[in-house]
Parts: sequence; structure tokens; C-alpha cells
Amino acid sequence: MTDLLASTRAEVLRLRKWPAFWIVLGTWILLNLTFAYLFNYLAYTSGTSTRMSNGQPRDVLLQQMLPAAVPEVFTQGMAMFGGALMLVLGALAVGSGYGWGTWKTVLSQGPSRSAAVGGVVLSLAATVVTLVLVAFVVDTGVAALIASTQGQSLALPSVGRMLLGIVSGTAILGMWTLAGALIGAIARGPALAVGLGLVWVLVVENLLRGVAGIFTPIRALTDHLPGTAAGSLAGSLRTTTGPATPGVLDILTRDQSLLILAAYIVLFVAGTVWLIHRRDMV
Repeated sequence: MTDLLASTRAEVLRLRKWPAFWIVLGTWILLNLTFAYLFNYLAYTSGTSTRMSNGQPRDVLLQQMLPAAVPEVFTQGMAMFGGALMLVLGALAVGSGYGWGTWKTVLSQGPSRSAAVGGVVLSLAATVVTLVLVAFVVDTGVAALIASTQGQSLALPSVGRMLLGIVSGTAILGMWTLAGALIGAIARGPALAVGLGLVWVLVVENLLRGVAGIFTPIRALTDHLPGTAAGSLAGSLRTTTGPATPGVLDILTRDQSLLILAAYIVLFVAGTVWLIHRRDMV
């Protein structure tokens, strides 16, 4: 336990001192605000008709920018774009240790391999939780600002709704972050891991779901892919109809999505620990 805590503190310090860490997290916060609020606000204030180009009435568009809608809105981009960025972070956190030779250095200093990898996993988990909380607070602040300028209600969502949004966001981003960590361990380097991960998130899963629409025997597989579970969990928070954000789905129920995401998290953690524990570092 002592080695695990020491490794976790060391990894947290490493991530804090790493420019790529802040770039990835800052990019997600910026994209979240841009697509969830900035573009919608500009469309709302400049729109001349009662129905916007994305198929949402102007009053519905405004309701989606208010504080009460934050749990729904801030999870919509996590299924694909936020997940892709966090996968990059996970792949860099583990894969860079091979490219820079830091894994060999760390493991030669005394901590067991399990403790060293556990420190990486716990530091990434802490990062995900912190990022979700920060995004929630920032989104709530921006939504409150929009509500005040438009003379709308500043009422916050219920406590249960807020917790549901935070837990859902943590599950989605946590799963993708740990998926990146596993790919980094498999590829033994950051570049290939990032490339493979992005291709899977942005291309392969979408193609497989498209094929499942015309070849039903593979639907049982596509309905349980990581992206399907993440997209369905984000989709379960939606309260409006109309076009959804890319990656947001309604294939699985909320309980099914959470169960599948939990299974993937356990699988990815176990796979990462096993690979680094059993393989040579050379």
C-alpha cells in the first residue's frame, strides 16, 4: 500500500509538470464550451426564424443553455470527442514510459510493477474525476451567465440529476482514458497507441454500427462496444428530441450502459497491469 500511494503521488506530480497533460485537458474544456454553448448561443441570438438549422426550436435551444440542463449538455460531447481526447491522454501516460525509458527507471528504483502501474491508474482516475467536476462547474457558470442575460431562470438541476450527470461523465471519460492506457501498454509507445485509439473511436465503431444496420448478425457485438455503451449513457440523459450530438446513441438503457462501462473499466485496468507486470521492458 505504501508503494502504491508513493507511486500515485509521483504520477500525479509527473502529470502536473507535463505540458501535454494541460493541453489535452484544456482542449476538452474549450471544445465543450464552444460546441455546447458558444455556437448555440450565437445561433440563438442571430436566428430569425422559430426553428434553427439543427432542427431545434429556438425556445428549446435556449432551454438547453440554462443551468438546469447542464447534466444533459456537458455529457453530450464526452461519448466521442471528449472520449477521444481522454484516450489520447491515457495512451500518452502509459506509452510515453516506453519511448522515454522511464518505465525501466521507475521499476528499477524499488516499487513493484503492480504498484507502479496502479499509481498510473489511480492518477488517471483522479484526473478524470477532477476534469468532470471542473467541467460541470464551468458549464454551470456559463449557463448561469446566459440565463441572466436572457432573463431566464437560474434554477439548478436537482441534486440527483447533478450526481447522475457527474457519475455518467466520470464513467464515460474514465473508460476511454483507461482504454488509452491499455493501448499504450500494448503498443509500447505513444504515437502508435494514439493513432490506433483515435481510429477506433472515430472510425471503426461507427463503421461497425453502420454495417450492423444491414447485417444484423453482428448487432449483438456492436451493441456492446465501448463507444455504444458510452454513447447510450450520454443519450439516456437527453430530455429533448431531434438530432443528437455525434456519438450520442439510444441503443442501451442507462443501467445496461453503466454495467458495460464498469466491465470495460475493470478489463482495461486488469489488462494494463497484467501486460506491464508480465512483459519485459526492453
